[in-house]
Amino acid sequence: MKKIGIISLGLIGGSILKSLSQTNTFELFAYTTNDNTITKAKKITPHVSNDLNNLKNCDIIFVCSPISKVEGILQKLNNLVNSKTIVTDVASVKSVFMSKIYNFNFIGSHPMAGTEHTGFDYSNENLFNGAKWVITPKQNENIENIERLKNIITLTNAKPIIMDANEHDIAVALISHMPLILSQGLFKNIENNNNAKLLASSGFRDMTRLAMSNTQMAYDMLNYNGENIDKAFKMLENSIKNLIKNKEYFEIIQQISQKRKNMYDENGVNNINY
Repeated sequence: MKKIGIISLGLIGGSILKSLSQTNTFELFAYTTNDNTITKAKKITPHVSNDLNNLKNCDIIFVCSPISKVEGILQKLNNLVNSKTIVTDVASVKSVFMSKIYNFNFIGSHPMAGTEHTGFDYSNENLFNGAKWVITPKQNENIENIERLKNIITLTNAKPIIMDANEHDIAVALISHMPLILSQGLFKNIENNNNAKLLASSGFRDMTRLAMSNTQMAYDMLNYNGENIDKAFKMLENSIKNLIKNKEYFEIIQQISQKRKNMYDENGVNNINY
């Protein structure tokens, strides 16, 4: 039986643990420094510890730590696991890690799933259902290793997609990082307007949901993907200016409305494939 390791049991790590436990296919190991989480996770697998050596003999390891901590974890694993081990991270920025050389097989990845909530208590086995899960292998990566990782990701009910790391970082700046910062900006925009706060209803509530996201995650996104986020905001500014100045505004927003409706199914799952 293959041994799967998971480092950090927050929303994503906890959901990976819970999802893979449903398959009864792997022996699951986990590392976390949170004693309360250890107690809860041990109801799923007995192999949960605050000792990283617990993952020493794992075949595949998911590093689910914040972006700013991933590199430190990878360096620790460099002296711990063997050369055949596959290690992947789930950080939302990929290119920063792809140029590094490790003693193990490192393959970047990023599940396009999550909520504004954080922590093991909010993790669930269905988080990845129908979600895209990006894999960003190096150009010379062994095909068999990629397939092994894809097969495990598929068992979480996610859809693996191979993508270049730089292209991934540009894309997530547009559809994930910029919206989060925009949500924060929208909320700060009414900071001194009590009338706006009083009248704020469902539209403002939904548009600012991401403002409640993990603050460390938001900071790391800006710190590690700031250049792409800046470009994304400039694109947004141009798009809005061109939209509101266009004489055919009504027709254009009708098209936008229909395309937006077609992008997701009735369960909110992205329909776009290529």
